[in-house]
Amino acid sequence: MPLRPLPFRIGRQSDNHLVLRDNRASRYHARIDCDESGYFLEDLNSRHGVLVNGVKIPGRIHLRSGDCIEFGVPDSYKIIFSVEGAELRRLMDQLNATSPPPGAASANLAKLRALVEVARAVQSSLSTQSVLSAVVDAAITVTGADRGFLLLRQGRRLEVAVARDSRGLMIPASERNLPTQLLERVLASRADLLALNFDLRKQIQRDPDFTTSQLESRNCVCVPLMQARPGAGSEETLVLNAVQDTMGVLYLESKLGASDLTAGDHELLQTLAAEASTILENARLIEQERLRQKMDEELKIAREIQQSLMPRQLPQKGWFRAAAANIPSHQVGGDYCDVRQIAPEAWAFVVADVSGKGVSSALLASLLQGAFLAGGNAAARMDVLMSHVNQFLVERTEGEKYATLFCGVLSRDGRLRWSNAGHCPPLLLRADGEIIHLEATSMPLGMIEGAEFTVRETTLHTGDKLLLYTDGVTEAQNSQRQFFELRRLESLVRAHAAESCQALIDTVIQAVEAFTEGVPQTDDLTAVVIEYAPEVGDQAPALNSSQLRQ
Repeated sequence: MPLRPLPFRIGRQSDNHLVLRDNRASRYHARIDCDESGYFLEDLNSRHGVLVNGVKIPGRIHLRSGDCIEFGVPDSYKIIFSVEGAELRRLMDQLNATSPPPGAASANLAKLRALVEVARAVQSSLSTQSVLSAVVDAAITVTGADRGFLLLRQGRRLEVAVARDSRGLMIPASERNLPTQLLERVLASRADLLALNFDLRKQIQRDPDFTTSQLESRNCVCVPLMQARPGAGSEETLVLNAVQDTMGVLYLESKLGASDLTAGDHELLQTLAAEASTILENARLIEQERLRQKMDEELKIAREIQQSLMPRQLPQKGWFRAAAANIPSHQVGGDYCDVRQIAPEAWAFVVADVSGKGVSSALLASLLQGAFLAGGNAAARMDVLMSHVNQFLVERTEGEKYATLFCGVLSRDGRLRWSNAGHCPPLLLRADGEIIHLEATSMPLGMIEGAEFTVRETTLHTGDKLLLYTDGVTEAQNSQRQFFELRRLESLVRAHAAESCQALIDTVIQAVEAFTEGVPQTDDLTAVVIEYAPEVGDQAPALNSSQLRQ
């Protein structure tokens, strides 16, 4: 893949340019960049380090074409750094310098190997069609055929992917005249697919249902393209007994007397079959990688849009203060949080966690955000708003998707009205160190039609803080599969109760990351801290503990 853009970042985190899907890789493992002296590789303080040609680099090293880069652990990713065009020129020079005298079978085999190497070298920068064309051109050059076709299997049918002549020109569909139906029948009936290296004219003579008029003056040979087994070398004979193992066929023709294709070296044809199959598989994998990169790019854009919908600036001064953090486990997440002012003397806040993962959960989270934004000042009647959202979800997801949600409205006088729809109980941290859990008051949204959502009321006092979070915090796991757990979160917030909202959020995130030790998480992590800091005369009269728990 091309190194674009520069610097080119490599690591486990999804926003890298090359994502290493290996839990042992660091989030940001390494980067490749260039300066006036050329390209260089830099280790970004990764856990296991970076190796170049088997040697661990101290920090930064200049790269040469052909360098093998590894990421500190065995059986992980390996990439080959190549300056565009350098490898291809080397192979072409090798071809010109080592081609043996014409006529010998060994000469043809050496030439074939070099041609296939050239095709392999260009496949990373050209399209799949160009790679297939290179294969056909190599077959024509080696066998002396005047026409070559590559047909790929689509179900039980064969379709022409490449049609070339000895001049390297494409053959129009009107001039092909291929015995496609015969090839399909033979592929479906024969047990030993390698026996397809045969003279088609002789085979057609045994088939009363097929006419020989279009092939009477031509020699024909057909080579099956089979899926290579892992570890199989380019010169190994592969014998596969199922039609499903055949990727297609390479079909060659020449005029009678010009070249006797069936008299050619069978080792040469089998080598061509194995190598062509490998190239086809590599081309398919490259195409898949390009599609994956495109999808990753689209998901990256979706993530940026989703992140832009989160609150950007939250009040750090005044009677109402807040801070928030959202870290998706995938490129897009199913958590949602929002904090906004709904009246001169009131703020509303909500945290939600949609069931499931991935794009569908992210879309539903955005839908919830839109519903609460559209509700506007209706947050003052949060029971009505939550009932409407619940009905909407039930009608459209039929209970297959639901969301836990905590919604609250805090007034300047300290009155907190809240409703907890099956969400993790927020922690109300009193200034004296007492912690109160705001337990669930109803079931999650989207599960049952007509569900009721109870609204409760509590009073906050100067210095009180409220921590809202999703289960991505308490259920974060380390390498021993231990959970972060609520008790650890309670101890943490009690120990840091005097910190500001933002500092407390940072403390929670850092504690979770230290606990998990870089182990990829399966759930999104979202946390919001609210602090009530009124001026003298603003707050409401105090209530005793028994009143607060009612």
